[in-house]
Amino acid sequence: MDRQIKSLVALTGSTTDPAIENQVVVTVGGLECILSIIRALRMGSCFSAESRNPLPASPTSTLGIGKRKNYKKRPPRLRSFDHAREEQLRRIAGRMCLNGSSEVASLFTQQGKKGTNQDAMIVWENFGSRTDTVFCGVFDGHGPFGHMVAKRVRDSLPLKLSEHWEVNLKNTDDDVLREIVGLNTEGTSVNSPDETSVKLEETDKNPEIFQTLKESFLKAFKVMDRELSMYASVDCFCSGTTAVTLIKQGQHLIIGNIGDSRAVLCTRDKDNSLVPVQLTVDLKPNLPEEAERIRKCKGRVFALRDEPEVARVWLPNYDSPGLAMARAFGDFCLKEYGLISVPQVSYRRLTEKDEFVVLATDGVWDVLTNEEVIEIVASTEPHSRAAQAVVESAVGAWKHKYPTSKIDDCAVVCLFLGLDSSTTSANKFDHGNNVEEEEDESSSTMNLETGKDWSALEGVSRLNTLLTLPRFAPGEDDENQEPGGKA
Repeated sequence: MDRQIKSLVALTGSTTDPAIENQVVVTVGGLECILSIIRALRMGSCFSAESRNPLPASPTSTLGIGKRKNYKKRPPRLRSFDHAREEQLRRIAGRMCLNGSSEVASLFTQQGKKGTNQDAMIVWENFGSRTDTVFCGVFDGHGPFGHMVAKRVRDSLPLKLSEHWEVNLKNTDDDVLREIVGLNTEGTSVNSPDETSVKLEETDKNPEIFQTLKESFLKAFKVMDRELSMYASVDCFCSGTTAVTLIKQGQHLIIGNIGDSRAVLCTRDKDNSLVPVQLTVDLKPNLPEEAERIRKCKGRVFALRDEPEVARVWLPNYDSPGLAMARAFGDFCLKEYGLISVPQVSYRRLTEKDEFVVLATDGVWDVLTNEEVIEIVASTEPHSRAAQAVVESAVGAWKHKYPTSKIDDCAVVCLFLGLDSSTTSANKFDHGNNVEEEEDESSSTMNLETGKDWSALEGVSRLNTLLTLPRFAPGEDDENQEPGGKA
């Protein structure tokens, strides 16, 4: 791009006139924008097509990303979709990823007005063949192939998490066995009562299941992100997804989160009133720790003049891509500049006062508060319609609060506590509301203020997750190949 600019400036016969040079930049930028649209529609390029019209002084205008400098050679690419494997996943009892409900959960997603639905969701009861365990997750894709990335993570991440969980449990059992053998062979005396009580307190504060699952979450997320770089048909260089996931086993709740989707718990206070407890932090670039890491890696963090509340991540030398989150799967154009896929993992011990957990993408949280969401869920009868009620309320709020903006995709999972998933006889699906089938701690480790909202849209007309990347527009070949939405 720089060479093109210099060449055109040379043709003008002047290299010193700033006005002429600026005109050349704009001209080249316009040509590059047109080419990028064509590339994006053909192969999912990483350039702008659907970004909103910036103000004249906004730094979103002209230059794209250009060549992938110093980008490491990738290993051989994998097939992006294994249809036989997908068919097997669909047949697993207790696994739901379409609009519907079961005895313990309600799911619903709805496409917005921006194109293909890029949100995905999942509830997997009897997770890992454990009758008291449930896995839930919502995923918000972005970029040209965001809907594919979200669905790939939805399908693969739970499997990887289960595999690493089994391995960690086996290693833990082996360590315990070796310790017992060592105690017996060395004749070591039994711990004193005081030492035992201290160890019990430490175990209660940080349960073994949390330590085991935290390690499993970290490994599974790392492997998942690495695999995304090897799929042939899904170019994740400028596409990615958020992920807010949880595992509930008995009274234990472990949450793993990257991006700006959110998990909120509804519980009761001392007056028996329903109150929200936010279980995750919206991992935005303006958080001090996130911004510091990005800047240390030579990435840039700043907001645009027309949306001062929305901090974005930019490449060092180009005003792209403007990602509105600090952690995500994919988006390899920014992985060398501070964007990471390491999840924040937290734990909460559930009590009889806890009612339900809501997982949702930012299409919901941008227009509804935590209090509003739990009130909607708690007041909806039957529970099977709870997720749909939240989405419908969010769509109505979009129309009321931002009438000139495009409604974002919404995905909601409601997990009701106090019901044992092992008693579920069968999953109940509301096929009439199904979207199209898709493409092939009481202590917590985080102290979050009850009822505190993390909205990025205060005073902003509309938030685009990726400011300079086009949305996927399926052609005839794509539609014939696989139906889909952003889920």
